[in-house]
Amino acid sequence: MGKKSKWTVGIIAIAGIASVLVLSAAKRGNKAVEVRMEPVQKRDLVASVTASGQVRPQTKVDVASDVSGKITKLSVKEGQIVTQGQFLLQIDQAQAEAAVQRSEAVLASSKAQLAQTQANLEQSKKSFERSAAIKKTNPQLMSDEQLDQLRTAVDVNTALSEASKHAVDQASASLSDARSALSKTTIYAPMSGRVTRLAVEQGETAVPGTFNKDQATLLTISDMSVLETRVKVDETDVARIKVGDSAQVQIDAFPDTTFIGRVTKISNSSVKAAAAASTDQAVDYEVTIQLLNAPKETRPDFSATAKIITDSRTNVMSVPIIALTVRENQAMQQGDTAVGLGKAKPAKDIGKKDVEGVFVVGSDNKVTFRAVKVGIAGEKHFEILSGLKDGEKIVAGTYQAIRELKDGTMVREAKVDAKKPNSGTTKS
Repeated sequence: MGKKSKWTVGIIAIAGIASVLVLSAAKRGNKAVEVRMEPVQKRDLVASVTASGQVRPQTKVDVASDVSGKITKLSVKEGQIVTQGQFLLQIDQAQAEAAVQRSEAVLASSKAQLAQTQANLEQSKKSFERSAAIKKTNPQLMSDEQLDQLRTAVDVNTALSEASKHAVDQASASLSDARSALSKTTIYAPMSGRVTRLAVEQGETAVPGTFNKDQATLLTISDMSVLETRVKVDETDVARIKVGDSAQVQIDAFPDTTFIGRVTKISNSSVKAAAAASTDQAVDYEVTIQLLNAPKETRPDFSATAKIITDSRTNVMSVPIIALTVRENQAMQQGDTAVGLGKAKPAKDIGKKDVEGVFVVGSDNKVTFRAVKVGIAGEKHFEILSGLKDGEKIVAGTYQAIRELKDGTMVREAKVDAKKPNSGTTKS
């Protein structure tokens, strides 16, 4: 075969290969992406915040001792119902009684001293008055020096009498203090309720709680008639919660029952906890939920999960949460800022703005990204405020398919796999 013939065969072969590649590419370009589709429709939506915590009584008292001593008598058990003023326990009174007796003796001695000084004062006053009368009637019988000495004696006895009165007051105060300490050796219930914690046994030593409250706590009395759970809510969610919001509470001890609650308090200061494997901190706020129908078997520190209802909508247009995706839309002008939490700050992605939207399926089965404005988020759907019409068909899954879609992509309906999750906002 000649050189010219070889070139001809080579060109024909290259042209054939190119034709195959072009046809393959064309076929690949026309292949539709399998997606889940559904129409935009109206639904009832409920927005909520879920958080966990523990059940505790709204009112409880930690009973502690103000004096030190051995517990000689204990008349209650853990779980027992007590009434206000009921006797709980007795601390050894020997030292306190001795202190009272010493104070009584000191007081008696002070009173005797006061009586003596008052008698001396009366005697000095009478001597001065008689001498002053004599001096007045017959000056030669009483010198000025003698009269001055008698006047000084009156002043000294007056001062001694005042000192004795103060000594009596001091002794009386000491006696009152000793009697108070004696009374504190007998402990009564400060409120009615259930003994939910008993930290001591008869024969143990009670210690005052000057520096360590937990060590000094003898027992805890709780009013179990009003229970609440305190949950920690993330800073991104707490702004949506307000006092009075209703809540559904599940207590782990009663897994088949849902209880009703109401938000009664939202903390003003945060409870910070270091995030795992990160130098950042998770900022949480404590939200108190009062339980309205808790069973009598409920005990303090039961684990609970609360679903707080923050908002609701009736018959509003909505799309599945998974259908909402984010695309970079346009370049920002120099000096633009993103406003958040009441102050301007630079956007996270410098130079680009992210726009939320969905992919709308056209009559030709090609998709178009359309920006939307969303309202509240329900469990599975977003409220659509603008950007879509009722009945329009959108791409509702899968997550991976939505991530890779672009304007003009051909799509076709796929079978829905009920086992796959159907939640989350996508971003490419």
